[in-house]
Amino acid sequence: MAVALIQGLLTKKIYTPAEILVSHPRLERRQFWVETYGVGVSGDNQRAAEATEVVLVAVKPQQWVQVVPDLQAVSPEAVCISVLAGMPLRTLEAAVPGRAWVRAMPNTPVQVGAGITALAWGTQVHEQQRQWAMQLFAAVGQVVAVPEGYLNGVTALAGSGPGYVAVLIEALIDGGVLVGLPRGLATQLVLQTVLGTAQLLQQQDLPPATLKDRVMSPAGTTSAGLLCLEQQGVRGALMQAVQSAYQRAQGLEG
Repeated sequence: MAVALIQGLLTKKIYTPAEILVSHPRLERRQFWVETYGVGVSGDNQRAAEATEVVLVAVKPQQWVQVVPDLQAVSPEAVCISVLAGMPLRTLEAAVPGRAWVRAMPNTPVQVGAGITALAWGTQVHEQQRQWAMQLFAAVGQVVAVPEGYLNGVTALAGSGPGYVAVLIEALIDGGVLVGLPRGLATQLVLQTVLGTAQLLQQQDLPPATLKDRVMSPAGTTSAGLLCLEQQGVRGALMQAVQSAYQRAQGLEG
């Protein structure tokens, strides 16, 4: 996630390499950052934390306790942004009190600048810090601000969503092969169809049902295909997938 964000920030010239400092315990990863992006590096989390006005905490949740002592060095004027799954704002604020905290839930398409990130504000975040956080994630896609109570739903839908879509794409490609298309051609057809459909819905602000009705001619091929999807319970399965992911996210947070 840090790689995706920094790549987006540099590409859009929101920050220069000289304005970014990455802290990592492993020498080979620090060398990667220098050689690939030209940013500053440090093996000292505390130094990195005290040197910046925007601190991105991008570690695994089980590593959180290891970095808490270093985060005490964060300036009271800085904003801390956490991408840790299942870590509520109350825990972040209690661990590093007196600091402004933001929870961020980005999804994996941020790697290609086409993601969406939900942000939830802590109790001490002021307007300028909100703008910093919004600007950071706008470099890699769309940004929405939500109440923290929505974040588990965002995780289940947008965070896990690329996994659901990947399964659907894989199944459509296999379907193309089943009816005799070469796999490379089937892959090209499916990827562009999914991408184009999403862009059409977004750009024309169409409800999905409206587009479906436009494609579904009487007694046509789409009608036959949609009947099969309904008979197999695909719609209900997708809804239940989101519900199951939501319940799992709630369990992790608990």
